Amino acid sequence: MNGEIRAKTVRVVDPDGQHGIYPIREAIAMAESKGMDLVEISPNAEPPVCKITDFGKYRYELTKKEKIAKKKQAVVVVKEVRFHINTDVHDFDFKTKHAIRFLEEGNKVKGSVYFKGREITYQDQGREILDRFISRLDDFGKVEQEPKMEGRSMTVMISPEKKKK
Repeated sequence: MNGEIRAKTVRVVDPDGQHGIYPIREAIAMAESKGMDLVEISPNAEPPVCKITDFGKYRYELTKKEKIAKKKQAVVVVKEVRFHINTDVHDFDFKTKHAIRFLEEGNKVKGSVYFKGREITYQDQGREILDRFISRLDDFGKVEQEPKMEGRSMTVMISPEKKKK
């Protein structure tokens, strides 16, 4: 803004929409004669683009645009459901019901099978548990990431189905 602009010449756009290339001193003088500020819009352009505007109003419009963009952005929450290779049928059903509720709320679900000690040799059983988990959640979500090993655990990512209107 004004004296903080380091370029020797700038492309000036005034409030009327007219523009041209001027030395920095002349551009600042033009802005001051109109009772406004010279604000650098695009510093990477050659020459840099500056706009004659009220800086307070410009800053207010920028924050307003950022708030609108933030409001429109969706927050993705990942809920984790953990299993072991010896998880009982009742526990499996109970955890699957929770996963279904998470998907209906619009959250992603991460299903994990943890291997303790020598259980790591039974990865095929862990794969079976995750395949059963995926088949139960088939109506509520789709597999985003296939089951894969991450350290001592095997994980799968399931994202919710898009709701039909």
